Formats: sequence, structure tokens, C-alpha cells
Amino acid sequence: MLASASPRRLDLLRQVGVEPDTILGAEIDESPRPKETPRQLAVRLAREKAQKVAAARPDEVVLAADTVVAVGRRVLPKAEADDDVRACLALLSGRAHRVLTAVAVSGPKGLTSRLVETRVRFKRLTPGEIDAYVQSREGIGKAGGYAIQGRAGSFVTELQGSYSGVVGLPLYETLNLLAGAGLKVR
Repeated sequence: MLASASPRRLDLLRQVGVEPDTILGAEIDESPRPKETPRQLAVRLAREKAQKVAAARPDEVVLAADTVVAVGRRVLPKAEADDDVRACLALLSGRAHRVLTAVAVSGPKGLTSRLVETRVRFKRLTPGEIDAYVQSREGIGKAGGYAIQGRAGSFVTELQGSYSGVVGLPLYETLNLLAGAGLKVR
């Protein structure tokens, strides 16, 4: 079971031949706690999502994930409006940031999780590039206000880590966690 309403996560699973039998988004409060680091936030949210869905479906293997984009200790929002996308891109322009994706699997053997950190560097963006990206509406609903698998891929000058983790689900770690929970994968 996939505890995520993200079409990108579903697409990534299908890319490697995994088809969840059920998809059930886990609605939780995603607000950072005081003094919580971006790494801690990503892991906590993925685990809470898995636990919430697993409580309703205790006999199933539940996969959940959460992606956090951070500059230093600052967590960038999931962009809900054009102004959010613009502010995120202005902050990310010409600098490196971290994309932290945590994956959690709950099953008969308990709850396990992994955190994957990817470093991404953007080129310096012109005001016109930011305006065009905002107008594309691609960044709405995305952590950090961008989707690397779309037009924002052209902003990336360097990527160290997991591309699929930046999209929203690090495939290598996900398949290992699912296999550890007893599912046949690959």
C-alpha cells in the first residue's frame, strides 16, 4: 500500500515494476517542530504517515515518504501560490541546497526508514526565467517550489545523490526497504 497521493511517487514505483494494490494518502500536520532540523523533519513525517495508514491497515505493508528542501537549517515550503514559487526560486538561484527524502515502510517486521540526502545546485536565474517558471504553474504543490523532472531540470548545474529522491522517492532505498518487509521486488 502506498501512503501517498503523489502521482510522482506512483510513477516512480511503476517505473521499477512495483504496483501498489492500494493508494491512501495520509493526512498529518506537516509543520516543523521547534528546533527540528530538516533531516529530522523529513524522517518524522515519513514515519508518521506510514504509522497512520498502518494503524488502519495493520496487515499490510505500507510505504510512505516525505521530501523536504532545505537551505542550511531553513526548510522551504511546499509552494501553495505563485508568490511561494517565486520566493523559493529567488532563494535557490545561484546556490546549492539539499533535498531530503525520507522513506518509511511499516509491515509485519515493524517500521523501518531511510533518509536520502541529495545536493542540488541551481544556476543563477534571471527574473525572466523565474517569471516563466512561475507562469508554468509547475512549482505549485512542490517542496521548494520546483519540479526537477520538469522545466526546473534546466536550472540544475550540479546534482550529487539520488535524482529519484529529488523527484520524491529514492528508488534504491525504497526497493531495499520493501524487500526487507518481505515483498518481492525487482
